[in-house]
Parts: sequence; C-alpha cells; structure tokens
Amino acid sequence: MKKTTKIVLLTIFIIILMGEVSYAQPNLSLLDRIVGSEPENYVSSLQILFLLTVLTLAPSILIMMTSFTRLIIVLSFIRNALGLQQTPPNQVIIGLALFLTFFIMAPIGSQINEEAIQPYLREEISQELALEKALEPIREFMFRQTRDKDLGLFLNMKKLDGVTSLEDIPNHVLIPAFIISELKTAFQIGFVIYIPFLVIDMVVSSTLMSMGMMMLPPVIISLPFKILLFVLVDGWNLIVKSLVLGFK
Repeated sequence: MKKTTKIVLLTIFIIILMGEVSYAQPNLSLLDRIVGSEPENYVSSLQILFLLTVLTLAPSILIMMTSFTRLIIVLSFIRNALGLQQTPPNQVIIGLALFLTFFIMAPIGSQINEEAIQPYLREEISQELALEKALEPIREFMFRQTRDKDLGLFLNMKKLDGVTSLEDIPNHVLIPAFIISELKTAFQIGFVIYIPFLVIDMVVSSTLMSMGMMMLPPVIISLPFKILLFVLVDGWNLIVKSLVLGFK
C-alpha cells in the first residue's frame, strides 16, 4: 500500500514539473513548414494549385467547350424518338458521345500538344504563353461553330463596341455564345430526326382508329416498325456520320 502511494505521489510530482515547462511558439507557420521559406517554393505551390483548379474544371471544359453538348443531345433525341426509355442505357449514350468527342477533337488535341504542352515541358515557353497557345485552337473551333447572331447577342449585352477582329472577343463572351449555338443546332437535328418516327406513329394511330381498335395503345404497334425502319436504314451509321461531318 505504501509502495503504491509513493508511485502516485511521484507521478503527480512529475506532472507538476512538466506543467511548469513553457514551450516557445514556433517561428514558422504551417504554410512555411510545408513549402519552405524560399520564393520558388511558393511559386511551385501556386502552380500546383492552378493545375488542381484546371483538373477540377476539366469536366465542364470537356462538356461545354467541345462537341460533346451537341452529340449527347442528338443521341438523347434518337432514343426518345424511337420511344425507348432506357435503351440504349445512359452509360452507353454518354460513352458514345464521349468517344465521338475524342474523335472529333483529336486534331485540336494534337495541335495543343505540339504547340503548347511539349514546348512548355521543354521549358521553351512560359506558362502564360503555353496557356495562350493552348486556347487558340479551341477558340478557332468554337468560332467555326458559333453563329454571328449568338455572338452579337453577348457582345451587345457586354457592351463591347470596339471589337474589330475575332482576337478581340474575350473567352467569357465566346463560350456562352458557342454553347447556345450548339444547343440550337442540336435541337434542329433532333427535330429532323423526329419527323419519320412521328409519321409512323400517325399512320399506326390512324390505322387503329379506322379498324375500331381504339383501346389498343398505338405505341405497342408503332415501336417495332420504328425499330425496323431505324435498322434498315442503318440509322446509327447515318446519325454518327452526319454528326461528325457536321462540325466545321
């Protein structure tokens, strides 16, 4: 019992002595300990932060600044025109639109790699110049697809009257103009796609009404005919060919 009491008292004494020891505040902040006090380390950290920001925005860039928007909308129109709710599945439509986007944008990607990425990796150009050279092919692609009316809309709303060339148009004006142009083009293609399938629905509905079979849903009869028509004309081949060749 006395031995246990001595151990407890010794422990309390050690704790009291340790509590009287004061620790000085560290001179380095958390950021200094991570990146160091050298200016070059701060620059590298900012570059890493910029790269992470670009990677975060990569899905939006892929969707909004490439051919993906038009492709995914047209493919969705095809599925709805056929009257199929989940065939092809969403994963298949998105995957097809994604790989068609890679196919269409491959020349632009090669140009960006040759003129911007590789010279920057060889330290021949600065980061700002590399970014400018990387945006040039993308801007040219968007300008070719953008209607003058849509471009003028955003220029007027931004009140940019001194624009004399395409180089003077900023990206925050070009990108939304390109997006609404792509949306209009996609809906125009979707309307054309809907017409033959709408004709089949009308013919089947009129035939059923003339036969007095008004209780039978026309969709049950028209769906096999629409699928048959789409297969006979090799619809996927025609649609994909038209979509790819439709980009300027």
